[in-house]
Amino acid sequence: MLWTIFVILVVLWLLGFVLEIGGGLIHALLVIAVIVLVYNLVTGRRS
Repeated sequence: MLWTIFVILVVLWLLGFVLEIGGGLIHALLVIAVIVLVYNLVTGRRS
């Protein structure tokens, strides 16, 4: 689920660069997604 959201945000971020839309919101969402992704990779899944 997290990887899907991350990929969608990266695609939207790249589209924002190409089409010059989205403004700062997509950049903020991407930064939040990267922080969550790194946190999950560092902590790992505990079973």
